[in-house]
Amino acid sequence: MDMTRRQPTRRTLLRTGLVSGTLALAGAGVVIDSRPSAAAVTPAAYPFTLGVASGDPSPDGFVIWTRLALEPLAADGLGGMPSSTYRVNWQVATDELFADVVRAGSVAAESSWAHSVHVEVAGLRPGREYHYRFRLGRHLSEPGRAVTTPSAWETPSALTMALVSCSNFPAGYFTAYRRLAEERPDVILHLGDYQYEGGGNGVGRAHVGPETTTLAGYRQRYAQYKSDPDLQAAHAAAPWLVVWDDHEVDNNYADDIADRAVERPGFLARRAAAYRAYYENMPLRRSSAPRGPDLDLYRRVRWGGLATFHMLDTRQYRSDQACGDGYKDCPGAADPARSLPGLEQEQWLLDGFRASEARWDLLGQQVFFGQRDNNPAAATTVSMDAWDGYPASRRRITQGWVDAGVRNPVVLTGDVHAHWASDLYLDYADPVAPVGSELVTSSITSGGNGYDSPNGQHPWAAWNPNLRFWTNLRGYVSTTITPTELTARYRCLPVVTTPGAEAFTRAEFVLDDGVRGLRQTVDNPLPPATARRSGPTASPAPTDEQIVADTIREETHGGE
Repeated sequence: MDMTRRQPTRRTLLRTGLVSGTLALAGAGVVIDSRPSAAAVTPAAYPFTLGVASGDPSPDGFVIWTRLALEPLAADGLGGMPSSTYRVNWQVATDELFADVVRAGSVAAESSWAHSVHVEVAGLRPGREYHYRFRLGRHLSEPGRAVTTPSAWETPSALTMALVSCSNFPAGYFTAYRRLAEERPDVILHLGDYQYEGGGNGVGRAHVGPETTTLAGYRQRYAQYKSDPDLQAAHAAAPWLVVWDDHEVDNNYADDIADRAVERPGFLARRAAAYRAYYENMPLRRSSAPRGPDLDLYRRVRWGGLATFHMLDTRQYRSDQACGDGYKDCPGAADPARSLPGLEQEQWLLDGFRASEARWDLLGQQVFFGQRDNNPAAATTVSMDAWDGYPASRRRITQGWVDAGVRNPVVLTGDVHAHWASDLYLDYADPVAPVGSELVTSSITSGGNGYDSPNGQHPWAAWNPNLRFWTNLRGYVSTTITPTELTARYRCLPVVTTPGAEAFTRAEFVLDDGVRGLRQTVDNPLPPATARRSGPTASPAPTDEQIVADTIREETHGGE
């Protein structure tokens, strides 16, 4: 794993400590010590109510995570835990029954970090499946599954990878997470909006507590989300690579600028609280521990010679949106001094392109990369919050992978609450030939029940030739990557306002090694009777005007 990071440039007075764990080698058959911790009295109630998780795999290990909580929804955000420090034991085994334990140890769960633990397991074999669990006294957690990445010189025959984004608790049930868990992919990319800071459209469940602005509030909100059994199943099924978007803090924020002017004087304090809670609740390495209002999140993970994941942060360092939010014709957006990832992260990405020897270079990031002009009769009218609002920055990144000779560049995106497939061009005013492609995952629930497009097209595709596919159904993208092709399946659920829906593949696209442009291989629209707009009551199939209005509303207001 490439641990190269941006060093924070903002001087902060607050320098937080790091969560650390002790790694210990254990032979086969080692039993976790179940004696009560000397540091604190073991609670009588089950403490692993928030599940387990793994993340950021490397050839010799991965991070394993849990957080102790007796009362997950406690208003102080501490999960009903005493202020004591607990010693939590952990095991990693090669089998699901834990007969062959190959690593074990213990780690401190401290109240200052909301009793979360991040264990960086090392010394494992590359390209292998492992199982892990935790124990506190007599309490044993549910097991989780993780994998190590292949060695740098090894090119595996296949990698299964999934994309998820935008899980708004009140908007519906997290059934899509359950369906994804059942697929047991090698790795899951969460591309932002893991939780929502405000309210929701109210068609499913309710948030506990007010809009999150404090550390206690963010901790409580994460605990509510992580109490969900479907989300827990997805975390336990595979290691995650996580990056945030805006709702982990505040809708459409940019660097140290809040979306709403009234919040701006105290916004960095709010961001610091949100970033700390994010780290506490995600399977991240110690190098991502927050420092005041800063947290180093962008990083690379190599999957042998097959793929390199460039995980980007398009919120913390971005220039403010030009001309405010929404879709606008804004000449000031083209200022070359403006950057979406920040100039330092841009350079890091370009350096990664030049050094890459991977068959597939995958950019895990948040907001729409390709062009979506929403008005053919006017000058370019595009989203100020997406890469369209930073065209010079997008051109530098795209030109960078072209100049570096990147073999197969693929951008992976969330944010927009709909499935899209898009080819990418250097110049969208003169789209001669694609230079890459973009796979955009729909939301898990944000926007509530969606609807299908029988022809798989958004109205904007008529004058945006890069746009190849669209549906407003909820779901995730499941991929299989081999040395010769990348196959992307757009998995959908017909409804999210009732639990238990089955997932189906709405469309499938293939990218062939060394060939630019998406090739569609499956088109499976819902029957007309079930493809219409869903909600408290079904309504007729939407008009083009309604589709456009829904698109802009969801993206501007974030599904809240």
